[in-house]
Amino acid sequence: MTNPLYITFLWHMHQPYYKDPLKGEYALPWTYLHAVKDYYDMAAIVDETPGARAVFNLVPSLLDQIMDYASGAAVDQFLLLGQKAPADMKEEEKLFILENFFSANRQRMIEPYKRYLELYCLAGEGGGLEEHLRQFRDQDFIDLQVWFFLAWTGEAAKRRFPEFRRLMEKGKNFTEEDKALLFSRQRELIGEIIPLYGKLHREGKAELSVTPYFHPILPLLCDMKKARVAMPKVNLPAVSFQHPEDAHAQVAQGVARFEEIFGFKPKGMWPSEGSVSDEALGIIADCGIVWAATDEGVLSHTLPGGIGSNREALYQPYQFQQQGRGVSLFFRDHALSDLIGFTYSQWSPERAVADFIDRLQDIRHRIHGARVVPVILDGENAWEYYADNGYTFLSRLYRAVAESPGLTPATFSQVLDLVYGRHSIGHIHPGSWINANYGIWIGHPEENLGWDYLAKARQAAVEASPEVGALLSGKGDEGSEIAIAVCRSLYAAEGSDWFWWYGDDHFSPHSDRFDALFRRHLMNVYRLLGLNIPTELYEPIKKKGVAGFVREPAALLSPAISGFVTDYFEWLAAGLYDLTKQASAMHAAEALMQSFFYGFDRKYMYFRIDGVQSLGKILLPQDHLNLHLIHEKEYRLTMGLEAEEGPLWIKGERDWHATEAMCCWKIVKVAEARIPLDSLNLLPGDKLFAYFTLLRGEEEMGRWPADSPLMLSYAGADLELETWLI
Repeated sequence: MTNPLYITFLWHMHQPYYKDPLKGEYALPWTYLHAVKDYYDMAAIVDETPGARAVFNLVPSLLDQIMDYASGAAVDQFLLLGQKAPADMKEEEKLFILENFFSANRQRMIEPYKRYLELYCLAGEGGGLEEHLRQFRDQDFIDLQVWFFLAWTGEAAKRRFPEFRRLMEKGKNFTEEDKALLFSRQRELIGEIIPLYGKLHREGKAELSVTPYFHPILPLLCDMKKARVAMPKVNLPAVSFQHPEDAHAQVAQGVARFEEIFGFKPKGMWPSEGSVSDEALGIIADCGIVWAATDEGVLSHTLPGGIGSNREALYQPYQFQQQGRGVSLFFRDHALSDLIGFTYSQWSPERAVADFIDRLQDIRHRIHGARVVPVILDGENAWEYYADNGYTFLSRLYRAVAESPGLTPATFSQVLDLVYGRHSIGHIHPGSWINANYGIWIGHPEENLGWDYLAKARQAAVEASPEVGALLSGKGDEGSEIAIAVCRSLYAAEGSDWFWWYGDDHFSPHSDRFDALFRRHLMNVYRLLGLNIPTELYEPIKKKGVAGFVREPAALLSPAISGFVTDYFEWLAAGLYDLTKQASAMHAAEALMQSFFYGFDRKYMYFRIDGVQSLGKILLPQDHLNLHLIHEKEYRLTMGLEAEEGPLWIKGERDWHATEAMCCWKIVKVAEARIPLDSLNLLPGDKLFAYFTLLRGEEEMGRWPADSPLMLSYAGADLELETWLI
């Protein structure tokens, strides 16, 4: 009998630390909402599926927030206004509800529910929010309050508490008693989450692992200059941050908090964002962690010859050993992980599971030395894009892995017990799961300014309080309540999430709140020590640019034209506009389109248009998207749902004429297009202007942007590959 191929799913459960240290309130509700939708569901599906095995990686600062909500102590404006009677609300409170209570995936969480969709349409029928406010009766507000929190309730949660189902069946005309029941059961559900994970561990159905306390990028805490190994031309902050003692504290305190909650010490760790370095792994080993995991890109840069074409090197456990310290390592299969995260949500569960199993069997038959396939990804954010919150897909996936010949579900600790022999590594490439570097968190002026403020606050705390200095240096085991709180605020400010939203590689309508939270953690350091708060901390770090503009292209790219976002990295370096800031003048309230991406390689320009939901659901068979490009002359690409190839058109004096340039496109979930560069006569440094229209038959239904076109930058084939982004 051949050796089985072990399949390990690691689900990383993480949210930023949303609790404002000055107000004691939660700035955003995502921990609560993911708790009732995902944190319970993910554990419950493993619990009820025969043969299922998984690793759940739990961030201690997330566990703190879950416990805060479960106890009823959390103060959250979303919850307070969700429970408040509309008759008692002020106008600004009602406006808050209209602005925020449709924050849900339209395709999966709004459209399936008749009343919620009706309210969505009522809130989007022209005019401003004040006009919408006059259209909403008190009963509409009560129904909206219930549906927002009901739509965020997971499938397994609905099976656990039949009251959720009964409310959904009622559908409308909810009462204050209905609303009170909803929140009561949700709080009860949240109270069951941590005990359920503990039960899975005791029964051997899951392994629980940990991440450093506030989810910092450990290697940057140890020595931010290590960023230059993978990014030689990166611009680093003015003040170099080099505090391995902070990295040690984040790991040690994270492990201690985990043990306090669950009653045992974790064996494994997913370092924040899979970020590793020699020093970081040494600290992880010193804190008693047996195994850690990161991305295949890190392994590829670590091994002298890379992973190799047959990828056998990827599917093995490794042993990192340096200066007498060691930790076992696993490396995630990038493609398999991203299929779950980005692709399978639009497939039927049967097709998706069959495809995944076929790929695993291909690895088993083709790569004879393969022993373990690590599938590692975010554990909460993908499921809002799946039908029934991923319940059917995950149940069938676990069952299929358990029942497929030659495949065995296992946790990483089980793999270490079952697989003998380790490939030895004496040095690890310093990088993360994104491009095997740290470009998401350092190098952009906004990110660097954040690091400078952090270093300044830490130095001010050490100089103002020898007690704080002793705690931070690791020389003091105990301290006063104030000193401990100062350290906690500094450690919270070291979290990766603030830096994730700085720069222009990611955007969020809530980026200003992430910015404010970061600065308030630093303000709290000065406040606790009785120091004057530097005036710069009152100024936003996140800068506002041209309306809708997010970033210019940062590297060459060659995405597949598939109509799906199949890979997180495909468009990561693309130029980007946020179309919600550039709404169509004809249908501003509908706001069908969300994002416009563009980029290029040496032969083609690439474009991608995202809707607020799947374009396949927005567009009708007779619809066309016309992409207009202006450089010396005006060009047009007419894209339909049926055809996938056609000419680039050029505007003459009286009419449009087809050129010889053939373009391809695909419209499924998103619209993706490829246009030959030589047809546009662009030179490095040129500006290209773009807009697009939606035509239904002969009628123009919308135009984005409504006024002036988007300005696109073309840097040419010599665009630097090594920038702060990559």
